[in-house]
Amino acid sequence: MKIKVEKEKTSKSQNSFVRFWDWLWHSDSLLSWVVALAFAFVTVKYIFFPVLSLITGTQLPLVVVESSSMEHPGSLIGNVIGLESNVLLWWEEKGSWYEERDINIREAESWPLRTGFDKGDIMVVYGRFEPEVGDVIIFNANTQHPIIHRIINIKSDGTIETKGDNNNAQLPIEKNIPKDAIIGKAVFRIPKLGWLKLIFVELEKAIVGQN
Repeated sequence: MKIKVEKEKTSKSQNSFVRFWDWLWHSDSLLSWVVALAFAFVTVKYIFFPVLSLITGTQLPLVVVESSSMEHPGSLIGNVIGLESNVLLWWEEKGSWYEERDINIREAESWPLRTGFDKGDIMVVYGRFEPEVGDVIIFNANTQHPIIHRIINIKSDGTIETKGDNNNAQLPIEKNIPKDAIIGKAVFRIPKLGWLKLIFVELEKAIVGQN
């Protein structure tokens, strides 16, 4: 008798869950939309990101690019299929700065993410690596957001220098980066999807600027 009662309770619980799940994803009510959004938020923040952080070895496994400092000429095409001509176009504009520092075009052509990336892209970040010249790293620099630029020099004391591919020169804050400031390196690019976030960021800036 006791076993039968327990089975009935289990069956009722399962039926209640099925009804709730069906309501959550198939109902057109405002309440179901609110609950679904809250459920998605909790799932992403407290399950997806912690698991992804564990896999990638960094507390910031995904980064939305918020500036144009890593863009290349013609990058809308070049970034997607990695055109060599895209690298050559970029080198024609920016190459002299690198040549003055004994970095040649052949080295640049072998770099990861050699065609750069654009504002609004999402970069997948990996934390378990040994920095090398050419890596695109994400690092803390006492700024509002971490910076994502390319390593152009590793000094004898282990500190690192970076530069944005599209910038004309280095920023003062990227000339002596300690290794413990590095969050990870960019290993994969998801084009344009970050604009889902940046649209709200840009709107907020516009509203604040008007006040």
